[in-house]
Amino acid sequence: MKVLAGLLLATTATAALIAGPAVAADKTIGVSWSNFQEERWKTDEASMKEAIEAAGDKYISADAQNSAAKQLSDVENLIAQGADALIILAVDSGAVGPAVDAADAEGIPVIGYDRLIEDDRAFYITFDNQEVGRMQARAVLAAQPTGNYAFIKGDKGDPNADFLFEGIMEVLKEAMDAGDIVNVGESYTDGWKPDNAQKNMEQILTANDNNVDAVVSENDGMAGGVIAALASQGMVVPVSGQDGDHAALNRVARGTQTVSVWKDARELGKAAAGIAAAMADGTAAADVEGAVKWSGGANGVEMNAIFLAPVAITSENLDVVIDAGWIEKEKVCDGASDGVSGC
Repeated sequence: MKVLAGLLLATTATAALIAGPAVAADKTIGVSWSNFQEERWKTDEASMKEAIEAAGDKYISADAQNSAAKQLSDVENLIAQGADALIILAVDSGAVGPAVDAADAEGIPVIGYDRLIEDDRAFYITFDNQEVGRMQARAVLAAQPTGNYAFIKGDKGDPNADFLFEGIMEVLKEAMDAGDIVNVGESYTDGWKPDNAQKNMEQILTANDNNVDAVVSENDGMAGGVIAALASQGMVVPVSGQDGDHAALNRVARGTQTVSVWKDARELGKAAAGIAAAMADGTAAADVEGAVKWSGGANGVEMNAIFLAPVAITSENLDVVIDAGWIEKEKVCDGASDGVSGC
């Protein structure tokens, strides 16, 4: 396992664990976002910005618009604007190295946000993505224990796509080895884009004469594209996702999506803000409260990291996200099937 048991931090406790000693105010925290096409990044940003400004620091940011080249330019601009620490949500983990080099040359700490930047100079904060994959697979397997499965994976340039798939395969291996489940198609999805996911799903349906019994989709946006492809053929089968997107949670309530693994982006944003402030004040990565040593990337680079715990949301526990204030009851329960928890 790439993330050892016992290393997870509960999301509700993260802020307290990371807060640590008081740090000086008036720092500038630069944030390079990969894009804002997905609903959740605006949620992350709002929480992160609020935490940074509440600490008396300045928030500056840039949107790379899914361009790895633009992201490198964005980081240079953030450095030029006086960033004391950088939080980077990488467009492409394999292309972001020069940004880390530029920051390191100026003595600026880097936090790899949600997506791995496999470099020992970067701190890594994310959710346990292998466990997210396991949760997706468990939920779909419970709903459809046999049959033809399709797999809609994320962007090939994002290590999370493979971390998720490893967790998915860990859960499904026994059933696949027994022949109870057959992989009838899998595809990476450029940019994690729903329209690309829809096209991928359409191709898999065509190749299999619509003989698909379940789909493991790695996030909610893509699940929306998958479900659109299925609906065009008059099909409803178990489908997974992640992120707790509002539309996806409503699909869970309506019965068109089986599970959305909720990663409370508010807690991740707060945590990253605290780490950035501490490291800007000189705290070494290894001394960040709650940090663990981790070397689960493709190249085995040992890094300092924090992993938050995800929660699988199905029709049986939708009340969890409602009670947490993540989504309004009226929004999630609109058109809900009978017996949905919280509706």
